[in-house]
Amino acid sequence: MKLLYSIHKYDVFMTIWLLNVKMHGSLAKFSRYVSRTGDGQLYLLIIGLLYWQQGLHSPLLQAILLGFLVERPIYFVLKNSLKRNRPAAALQNFRSVITPSDQFSFPSGHTSAAFMMATLIGYFFPVLMLPLYGWAAMVGFSRVVLGVHFPTDILVGVILGISTALFSLGYSI
Repeated sequence: MKLLYSIHKYDVFMTIWLLNVKMHGSLAKFSRYVSRTGDGQLYLLIIGLLYWQQGLHSPLLQAILLGFLVERPIYFVLKNSLKRNRPAAALQNFRSVITPSDQFSFPSGHTSAAFMMATLIGYFFPVLMLPLYGWAAMVGFSRVVLGVHFPTDILVGVILGISTALFSLGYSI
């Protein structure tokens, strides 16, 4: 229990520090755009293009579909069983920049999906791995900047996304 309190204390400190940085206003505007790239429409576009170009026999398409079939239920169960409050509900006199789509914050679904997609696409197109991980990290960071997640929500989202991608690759290839 003491460990969880220490982690929460760290999360609160880092969140408040980040939100008090002088350039937070500019960072928040940029973060809105970056965060939207992880909303899901981009993933549907990629799935649609892969299906249109290669059909269901595409190894990347199969890995993505299996990845989401595994990742989304795990994410949903974790989020709704652990029920960690978002920063706006956990911190006094705090308002997030955007309104989150659901009540709880742990883990970050945007981050887990972004890292899963970055890992899967990067596996098939290794030259894109570094830029994809950079994008996925920006998606996660943007969620903290926007005030809808704590840093450890992002960390667990990274672990969930990469783990799910590796599972998917191991099973589908």
